[in-house]
Formats: sequence, structure tokens, C-alpha cells
Amino acid sequence: MSNKTIGHYINGQHVAGTSGRLSDIYNPATGEVQAQLCNATVQETEAAISAAQAAFPAWSAMPALRRARIMFRFKALLDEHANDLAKAISLEHGK
Repeated sequence: MSNKTIGHYINGQHVAGTSGRLSDIYNPATGEVQAQLCNATVQETEAAISAAQAAFPAWSAMPALRRARIMFRFKALLDEHANDLAKAISLEHGK
């Protein structure tokens, strides 16, 4: 079993998770546990929702050109890390 634990990312911060509940993440090719996911508490879930709601007004008021530049930068990061993303998806789905 892996000792890798996956937490949350809320409001730009990594959050370890405080529920004490973990869910195993299995390698679909081998059936082995490859990591554990911290299950969120109600408070952590509400914090994530609140952060998204708080960010929305500024994002929606931002000029379309600036939003487009941010999205193009995001696309560039996806392209730059395509191999890492492919590996992560393969581990998750076994393909």
C-alpha cells in the first residue's frame, strides 16, 4: 500500500483534510492501493463552495480578453504537462 495521501485544494491553499476518513484509490491494472484520498468534512466542503462563490464576481466582471489570456495560459500549462497528465489519468483509469 502506498503512503501517498491526497488532500484538497481550497481557495488557493492545500488542505490536508481533517475528517480522519480516507478512501483508497486503486490502480485499476493491478488492484493495488496506490494512494488514499482524504474525505472532506462538511466544513471543508462549505469552505470550497464559499471560495468559489467569492471568486465568481471578480472573474465574471473581468474583461473577456483578460479571461481569454488566463485560459490560454492554462492551455499552455496543460500542453507543457501533457505527459504528467496522461500518466495520472492512466493510473486512475488503467488505460
